[in-house]
Amino acid sequence: MTSADWIVLVLTLASIVSYGVYKGRGSGTMKGYFLADRQMRWYTVALSIMATQASAITFTSTPGQAFVDGMRFVQFYFGLPIAMVILAMTAVPIFHRMNVYTAYEYLETRFDAKTRTLVSVIFLISRGLAAGMTIYAPSIILSVMLGIDVRLTSTIIGGAIIVYTTTGGVKAVTWTDFQQLLIIMAGMMIAFAMTIMLLPEDISFTDALSVAGGMGKLNVIDFSFDLSNRYNFWSGIIGGAFVALAYFGTDQSQVQRYLTGSSVAQSRLGLMFNGIAKVPMQFFILLIGVMVFVFYQFTPGPLFFNPVETQRIKESRYAGEYMLLERQYENTVAETADALRRYLDVPEDSPAEREAARAALEGHRQEAGRLRRAAEALISANNGDTNDTNYVFLSFVMQYLPAGLVGLIFACIFAASMTSTSGELSALATTSIVDVYKRHVKPQAHEKHYVFVSRLAMALWGVYGILFAQVASGLGSLVEAVNILGSLFYGTMLGVFLTAFFLKFIRGTAVFWGAVMSEVLVISLFLLERSDVLTVAWLWYPVIGCMVVVIGAALIQFAFGLRAEQGMQE
Repeated sequence: MTSADWIVLVLTLASIVSYGVYKGRGSGTMKGYFLADRQMRWYTVALSIMATQASAITFTSTPGQAFVDGMRFVQFYFGLPIAMVILAMTAVPIFHRMNVYTAYEYLETRFDAKTRTLVSVIFLISRGLAAGMTIYAPSIILSVMLGIDVRLTSTIIGGAIIVYTTTGGVKAVTWTDFQQLLIIMAGMMIAFAMTIMLLPEDISFTDALSVAGGMGKLNVIDFSFDLSNRYNFWSGIIGGAFVALAYFGTDQSQVQRYLTGSSVAQSRLGLMFNGIAKVPMQFFILLIGVMVFVFYQFTPGPLFFNPVETQRIKESRYAGEYMLLERQYENTVAETADALRRYLDVPEDSPAEREAARAALEGHRQEAGRLRRAAEALISANNGDTNDTNYVFLSFVMQYLPAGLVGLIFACIFAASMTSTSGELSALATTSIVDVYKRHVKPQAHEKHYVFVSRLAMALWGVYGILFAQVASGLGSLVEAVNILGSLFYGTMLGVFLTAFFLKFIRGTAVFWGAVMSEVLVISLFLLERSDVLTVAWLWYPVIGCMVVVIGAALIQFAFGLRAEQGMQE
């Protein structure tokens, strides 16, 4: 990076931290520290919700996901608007009326303490691991920028976020989210514009879309119904809705955002705006990845995008073989570019010629894929990480964006990491103190004591996230990994809350054991899928988990009720 990039990066991040500290001052009570005194307007709630989701993973991994797999990942978000409507009608008024700090307080009122504690612990495990991944994502960036080990950079980034987060509580987090999302979206729009400007002069934006479509990257909607297919319309509209219901209805990192709303109406508006804006935002970020893919069809890019692994292989005994593959790959990209131009020159009304041009193009693509696989085999033999999806967009930014803009894009990614991780640490601390410490350990302490231990809890959860970030390099595409992780727990949490809202005859013991059965089944499905014994796409895990809780709890309650009636008759 140039001096201009460093100046832009440092000034942007300094302004974000200063703004957050300024806005978070005076948060000395539990209500102020955890809920920002319930004074937030709908637009602040909305942008805070969106910013918390838009982690560094979104801006490092999502374009890489599109580069590899096309646009079909956007179908994951199709169920989101449906979920927002349902939650605005149900969860928001219930949580506001009960004046709770966490969603899990409601479960003790509706069921019992053990159910509240179980769901709280499930949340703490899942969100604590997710915090590790959101720390790991910007650590990749710093690793690339400075050329040092990602484990060291994850420690540096995590430590900085801990210091920033523990100052002003959720008030600082929420206001900083508002500022950060504006910066992030401005940076991503500039990045998108640059992908178009950097295309060859004879390739227009329309040509780029034609190339992307011809190479299968504009695969936005797939109506086929297949449980083993991760991304199609049905898994998105059904499974995605369940994921969104669980995420926004039971995950404290999101519930805490709309609990800061000054009224039910303000919280509802914040959720509804998120439901409207989220799908277009993700579509846009995926389109950036597709445009980067098109750019690299005309401009030779790296054979492998992870610069650390590339350097390691070039210093190993496989260096000669790898560099030969690099030269072959560069020639293949040049041939692919020529084939693409011939494909674009064929008129639309000449299907036979167009198909012949497409077949020739496909041959070059297969050769490029073969060379990539050969390179990955060498990297694997050198005990390296063979997944470089998370480095695709970073490589493009560092090699082709002008001075100043590189610093701005990196500032956007760092800002995204700060807002998502700080929000997660705030939610983890809130749940730890309100649902565990205050409920079971020290129920009658002064508010200043709870604020103090909350700051300590935030720091400890930050350390937990840093430790998990040390081993996150083997998880593949981070945007997939973080959602798969959530899917292992969200169905169970959602099932408990749906039972609480709508099945009034079910009591605590029944739903507790229904939740245990659900979690055991979902994790078993995941392990079977990892072992290639049984394939069920992860978007269906929340659906299955939720159904097991509801049906299992109903059956257990029926059995208990029937046994109780028989006992009374005897």
